[in-house]
Amino acid sequence: MSWGTELWDQFDNLEKHTQWGIDVLEKYIKFVKERTEIELSYAKQLRNLSKKYQPKKNSKEEEEYRYTSTRAFLATLNEMNDYAGQHEVISENMTSLIIGELTRYVQELKQERKSHFHDGRKAQQHIETCWKQLEASKRRFERDCKEADRAQQYFEKMDADINVTKADVEKARQQAQLRHQMAEDSKAEYSSTLQKFNSEQHDHYYTHIPNIFQKIQEMEERRIVRIGESMKTFADVDRQVIPIIGKCLDEITKAAESVDHKNDSQMVIEAFKSGFEPPGDVDFEDFTQPMKRTVSESSLSNSRGDGKYEPKFGGKSKGKLWPFIKKNKLMSLLTSPHQPPPPPPASASPSAVPNGPQSPKQQKEPLSHRFNEFMTSKPKIHCFRSLKRGGAGPEDFSNLPPEQRRKKLQQKVDELNKDIQKEMDQRDALTKMKDVYIKNPQMGDAASVDHRLSELEQNIEKLRLEVQKFEGWLADVEGRLPARTEQARRQSGLYEAQNTSAVNSCAQDRESSPDGSYTEEQSQETEMKVPATDFDDEFDDEEPLPTIGTCKALYTFEGQNEGTISVAEGEMLYVIEEDKGDGWTRIRRNEDEEGYVPTSYVEVYLDKNAKDVYKSLQKISE
Repeated sequence: MSWGTELWDQFDNLEKHTQWGIDVLEKYIKFVKERTEIELSYAKQLRNLSKKYQPKKNSKEEEEYRYTSTRAFLATLNEMNDYAGQHEVISENMTSLIIGELTRYVQELKQERKSHFHDGRKAQQHIETCWKQLEASKRRFERDCKEADRAQQYFEKMDADINVTKADVEKARQQAQLRHQMAEDSKAEYSSTLQKFNSEQHDHYYTHIPNIFQKIQEMEERRIVRIGESMKTFADVDRQVIPIIGKCLDEITKAAESVDHKNDSQMVIEAFKSGFEPPGDVDFEDFTQPMKRTVSESSLSNSRGDGKYEPKFGGKSKGKLWPFIKKNKLMSLLTSPHQPPPPPPASASPSAVPNGPQSPKQQKEPLSHRFNEFMTSKPKIHCFRSLKRGGAGPEDFSNLPPEQRRKKLQQKVDELNKDIQKEMDQRDALTKMKDVYIKNPQMGDAASVDHRLSELEQNIEKLRLEVQKFEGWLADVEGRLPARTEQARRQSGLYEAQNTSAVNSCAQDRESSPDGSYTEEQSQETEMKVPATDFDDEFDDEEPLPTIGTCKALYTFEGQNEGTISVAEGEMLYVIEEDKGDGWTRIRRNEDEEGYVPTSYVEVYLDKNAKDVYKSLQKISE
């Protein structure tokens, strides 16, 4: 099967077909080029998508990626970035292996096709020239033959005419012979030209044209093979990245399988657990007794007739929980005024004023009493709201709950130890450099590193002191956490130094702001995360605080500030909260009247049963 023998007369059609083949090749190149552009665009969009959902550095989002589910999502984003890279590889390989190679091949193919068809046209022109020569020789031979016949006929006519002279007859005879000779010469020339043409024609159709068409056929077949190879390469480029893409998908699957709901739940506990103990049960108060209740009728002791106190633990609270208090009720409850208490009247010296037995300063108080203090003291709430606005937190993280404080302190100790190790590595490197300088003075001056070594020693010493300081705070916090089990000790604890720090900060705020207004300049409040709840929900009024003793007014006090109450000299009142060190004692006249009075203005008598119960609760909390 050869184009030279089968298509010897289809020169023009072969020329059109080969041009169409080149057009197909160029169309395929354009198709692959557009595919590479799509791959690049897809890879770019995947990278942008992955970057869009990556957590921002030093932001709250970065902290959220400590959970297994979010870490799996982060791994998915990273794998998608690698997945995009494989599509970029596809584009690069197709550009270099297909587009580049085929573009060069098309240029070579066009040159080769042009050369072959130029040879074909040249052969056609040659055979056409031979044919024209043959036709010219043939016409000349025909013309000479006709001229010879006419000359012969004229001679015969002259020879038969008796009136013609012998000379004219001889002349006619010679002319006829000449024409016959010319005809013979033309015949010989025509015969020679015909043989030559036949030979050229045979070579043209059986040698030259078949060779040219064979070359064109081979060229076209190479084009077809080349486009087939390119299509195979097109598939192979995709197939080469399939294992890597499969690994990316396997990693995504592995990350998905690593999601641990139990671990995430535990991490939520570790992140938000405060270490506080739940509040205890609210005791029943019998309001069938006279309105003027005695000390023994408080929630800290049983009835006076029983003389016993049985603390209740566990079970559901029959009263309302402490967080659910009206905002207006909470803020309008009698709270210690926002200024220092006034001194007693000049008629009596403060030293002569009997203040009654004061409750001893205890390191640990019942947690329910601490919660009661926390939620019913207006200055403390005011302080915590100010802490929400931000500000510099204390160095010992005393503004945090026990468990969170322990984690922060441990993290700080670890960071300081890393800094110490870095400084020590630098010191060791400089020490080696100094030894090298001492052994080889031409390399440098050994004294030039002494200053830096001394700085490093000072930095290491400072960092060690910092570590000791934070380790001391850490040991203090861990010592105060309940020692049940190691895990329980690290996951729970009482609100000790943190609450004390918050109360002191609030007291400073109260003393520094007599009018109770908040200013950023006057109070350096501690930064602390508290729930964004202003207790605006409407609930029933809370139960009144229990009485822990009685008191007698030594002087008349006009309570003009918010949270204070007026008393008359010699008036007997109930004590519901001792002086916490700010110089104010909280008292109650009746169910609706209670507030703060200066401690130096009253003589306090604490109930013995209440004090015993107070100590019992203290021991239980310890």
